[in-house]
Amino acid sequence: MRIRKQLTGIPAAPGLAKGSIVTISNQNITIPDYPIEDTESEIFRFVSARAAAKDDISAFKEKVKSETDSNEAEIFEAHMMFLDDDSLISLAEQEIVAGKNAESAWMKAVDFFAKQLEAIPDPMFASRAMDVRDVGQRVVRHMMGLNQEVTKLTRPVIVTGRDLTPSDTVSLDKRMVLAFVTAEGGPTSHTAILAKAFGLPAVVGLGEALMTVEEDAYMLVDGNSGVVVVNPSDDEIAVFSDRQRAANEALHAALAVAFEPALTKDGMAVEVVANIGGNDDAIFAHENGAEGVGLFRTEFLYLDRNSLPTEEEQVKAYTQIFSHFKGQPVVVRTLDIGGDKEIPYMNFPKELNPFLGWRGVRMLDGREDIFREQIRSLLRAGVGVDLRIMVPMIAVDEEVHAVRKILNEERDKLINDGLPYAEKVQFGIMVEVPSAAIMADRLANGVDFFSIGTNDLTQYTLAVDRTNSQVAHLASAFNPAVLYLIDRTIKCAHEKGRWVGLCGEFAGEPLAVPILLGLGLDEFSMSPARVPVIKQIIRKLDMQTCKVIAQKALLAVTPEEVKEIVRKSYLELGISV
Repeated sequence: MRIRKQLTGIPAAPGLAKGSIVTISNQNITIPDYPIEDTESEIFRFVSARAAAKDDISAFKEKVKSETDSNEAEIFEAHMMFLDDDSLISLAEQEIVAGKNAESAWMKAVDFFAKQLEAIPDPMFASRAMDVRDVGQRVVRHMMGLNQEVTKLTRPVIVTGRDLTPSDTVSLDKRMVLAFVTAEGGPTSHTAILAKAFGLPAVVGLGEALMTVEEDAYMLVDGNSGVVVVNPSDDEIAVFSDRQRAANEALHAALAVAFEPALTKDGMAVEVVANIGGNDDAIFAHENGAEGVGLFRTEFLYLDRNSLPTEEEQVKAYTQIFSHFKGQPVVVRTLDIGGDKEIPYMNFPKELNPFLGWRGVRMLDGREDIFREQIRSLLRAGVGVDLRIMVPMIAVDEEVHAVRKILNEERDKLINDGLPYAEKVQFGIMVEVPSAAIMADRLANGVDFFSIGTNDLTQYTLAVDRTNSQVAHLASAFNPAVLYLIDRTIKCAHEKGRWVGLCGEFAGEPLAVPILLGLGLDEFSMSPARVPVIKQIIRKLDMQTCKVIAQKALLAVTPEEVKEIVRKSYLELGISV
């Protein structure tokens, strides 16, 4: 008799799935180790294997591009970079010249680099180490004439494993994958990123208990809550099936009216916009009824290249994306690198805690030239656009004034150069550092709007690394401490006549909608796929009810208590999510 288990992990991609499981285990290859004399032939084998691996990875990248509306194919650009990394290649070739066979030399170099990355106390580098090992295995398989391992799925299943490499995830037939479930990983792991891109539910960070689940066990996966039930009862399966059916019906109903405005039952208009990271996202957002852009991440322009983009390249890219949102607001976040986003050609200093280091607005101290060129490019591309420029990682008032000064100076330069520019531009800041929320009453004097970034605001407020699977469950924006900072930010902004948006994942969370409405949030910005659903929920609520819910939430003690307040209200209102 199979034993029922309930496991709780980190919700990594929303949705519900049920079915039997297939476990993918990464088997290590036994690497041959022997002396060689013909170093030229061995180096030729090494070069040929790297070229074959590049072909594989290029195919993976194209597969992701063809199967998703997102820009997650960029994961495989990192794999390409490792294959071309001079230091990695040089170390392997040195070993070959010293008399080692290519397989042994290459994997020694891979292991050396991976261990260096794993030694850095930052989950981002741990995922990079996985990338290096994934690429290493691919190259060595080509050297040894082995088939690249691809799990063949013959029926729809839930895919489980300790952790899944990008190659594992992408090589699977998505028509046969119901969900991804892993023992390790966090909300920014490759499994999470690709699951969202493919529109599949995912739960990660379930721990060792997942690895004891028997092959072909039946599983219920809730990607919204992070709860996984192994070998559920028939009654549980029936209730879960009803939830799935209701969720599908609600999604289809929301899509049917996606382009209608988000009006509460008592006539309050709410702006629902999208977070985008490139042209594909812009198209997807437009197709899903987004009323503009609340967060345009500009980092894509600086990635996958060996030098900074020129001003003309930036103007061209911004103009293309702006063209999808004529007459609609577009909030552009200036470059936010550092932290979990690193650009090799910029030679970032190694930092033990890059999330709290030289990133966002802090790069004005040392690389003001990059910031100025981006501002100038945005002003040029923003002619005729409802352009709103915001700056990340603002912590103190001096930073607001420094950025405002640069914005004015670059606008004056364009006037002197006789170039057209966006004459009406709103200037705002991201509220993601707790000090910005605490000092919102003073910061509001120097800006036109605030945009609350709940992902970082939550981890900074609670001192929780949201990429660390051991503690990520603590990083909940439903925590009353985070809600207090959101409430303060909105109140301070409204007192000064400023508007407030929220562009963290919290804006696309159904249970957060009445709280944020009740606190007076002006703009909800989220993943394009969530836009129709959140619009539909807003239409079922009235402001007075939302204000009551919000006040109860602020008085709660725990995140779960906050969620239960909303669930109870939804039940009374007949709203299912």
